[in-house]
Amino acid sequence: MRILVTNDDGIDSVGLHVLARAMQPFGDVVVVAPDDEYSGYGAALGPLHLLEPEVHRTSIIDGIDDAWTVSGSPALCVMFARLGMFGPHDLVVAGINPGANVGRSVYHSGTVGACLTARNGGVSGVAVSQSVLAFGVEGQGWEDALVHQKWHTAAAVAAAAVKGLVSDLPAGPVVLNINAPNLELDEIKGWKRTEVGVQPPRSVATAELEPRPGHQDSFRVKMDWGEAVPLPEHTDGGAVMAGWVSLGWLSKLEAVKPSGGGGEAAAEAGVNRLLG
Repeated sequence: MRILVTNDDGIDSVGLHVLARAMQPFGDVVVVAPDDEYSGYGAALGPLHLLEPEVHRTSIIDGIDDAWTVSGSPALCVMFARLGMFGPHDLVVAGINPGANVGRSVYHSGTVGACLTARNGGVSGVAVSQSVLAFGVEGQGWEDALVHQKWHTAAAVAAAAVKGLVSDLPAGPVVLNINAPNLELDEIKGWKRTEVGVQPPRSVATAELEPRPGHQDSFRVKMDWGEAVPLPEHTDGGAVMAGWVSLGWLSKLEAVKPSGGGGEAAAEAGVNRLLG
């Protein structure tokens, strides 16, 4: 068993280091992580015709001999790994992300995006995130709030899940999205299999244009983060807020039948008139 560990916070993230070491009992670990912060990049690769990515071997993680940085997103790290740049791998584990990747933040998370990219290449992925008590917005945690982050809790949960998963890997690739509260293990209520909620616990509430002094027609964006909102416990965000570990199995992006609304029929009819 060979496990590729990546993240979206960069190679020097403590969460990445803790997770990589937690994966060692289950096989050979290779770390391939961005050289800088790529939070919020989702499954983006970037403009492949313009990129000139650099790859560097690194020894920054104690106990991990096979570690690399890529000047690109976590999805790009996984894509390069799929193409054989770092040897074969059987599982991708991404994290530990500071900030719960729940609700709509799942769509934008580079942590989750790495695992979705792995599945596209036929490999299962486990995304590991942890709530931030002091201040986290849209699945991202502010640096000054990470002093009291209990990385060991999320790592223990990830290890328990990965141990079970690799004991009998599914025939087809799957993606497991793990979100843990920032609590000690004995303070966690338990776990719930959850559905993806509509919103994260705290989100961007407003965005306004603010003129830049001395620059014509140039603006900064002033954002208001809003307050944390209660969420139902059957959702990923609500479960974590209530002190539960959230386990969510993420579906593939698949085409669906139209709901039967007039606009949908009209769109198809318009194309039919053009081409039919």
